Amino acid sequence: MQFSYNGSTENLARSIRIRSLKMVTRAKSSHIGSCLSIADILAVLYGQNLLIDSRRPDWTKRDRFIMSKGHAASILYAVLSEVGFLTTEELSTYCEDGSLLAGHVNHYVNGIEFSTGSLGHGLSVGCGVALVGKRDKKSFKTYVLLSDGEMDEGSNWEAILFAAQHKLDNLIAVVDYNKLQGLGIISEVINLEPLSDKWESFGWAVREVDGHDHRQLLDAFNSIPFEKDKPNVILAHTTKGKGVSFMEGRLEWHYKSPNSNQLKIALDELTNSE
Repeated sequence: MQFSYNGSTENLARSIRIRSLKMVTRAKSSHIGSCLSIADILAVLYGQNLLIDSRRPDWTKRDRFIMSKGHAASILYAVLSEVGFLTTEELSTYCEDGSLLAGHVNHYVNGIEFSTGSLGHGLSVGCGVALVGKRDKKSFKTYVLLSDGEMDEGSNWEAILFAAQHKLDNLIAVVDYNKLQGLGIISEVINLEPLSDKWESFGWAVREVDGHDHRQLLDAFNSIPFEKDKPNVILAHTTKGKGVSFMEGRLEWHYKSPNSNQLKIALDELTNSE
C-alpha cells in the first residue's frame, strides 16, 4: 500500500525515464545509463510497493528506501516528483548552483533518507536502520538499491555478513545487475559470478528476476520475506541505458550527457514505446 500514485507502473517508468533524460541533458550531467537501468525497479517500488506518504515525509511507519548507487540521482528525484514529494519546478533546478537536487542523492530533499555518492555505504546504513526497526518491533521495511560495480566494495560484504548474523528479514537489497561499471564490463573488471551463490552462502534468501519485467519485480517484492529470519536480496538483471536504443548496453553513457538531437531521438523512442 502507498498513498501517492494512481496509475500503471509501466507508465510511471516511462515518465521517469523522460524526466531523467531532460534533467541530465539540461544540466549537462552524467550517469543517464545508470538511471535508465533502474527505472522499472523504482516504478514498481514507488508505484505499487513502498508504504509511503508524500504528505508526511517523516511518517514513522514509512518504509525506508536507500539509493546506494547515489550517482543515479536524477531518476530518483524524478520518481519522487511523480509521487508527490517534489514539484516539477524543483526538478528544473537539478545540478544548479545552490539547488538541493545535487548530482548525487541528497538527504535534504523530501523523501530521501540518506545522502549517497561514495559507493559501498548504503547497505551498511540500511543494516543499521533495519536492525533498529527489528529490535523496536517496528513494521517498516528497509530497501537498499545497489549497483553491481558497487559489489566490488568490501564494506558491502561486511554488511552482508552482519545482516545475516542479525536475521534482518526486514531488509531488502536490490542489485541493479546491468553488467557494466565505470571502468568496463563487470566480468572483466572483477567478476562477480556466481553472484547468487555468494549471497546465499552468506546467509541471504535470494531471488533472481528480469529487472525490466514489472510482474516479476512485483511478485518478488510481494513475497518478502522470502524466508523467515533471513535478509532478502533481489538480483535484478537489467540493461544499462534501457529504453533508448543507442544507449542500451553502452558503457559511454555512464559518463556522457545527450545533446539536443540525441535527446529528441530518445524522447521519440520513449513516447512511441508501448
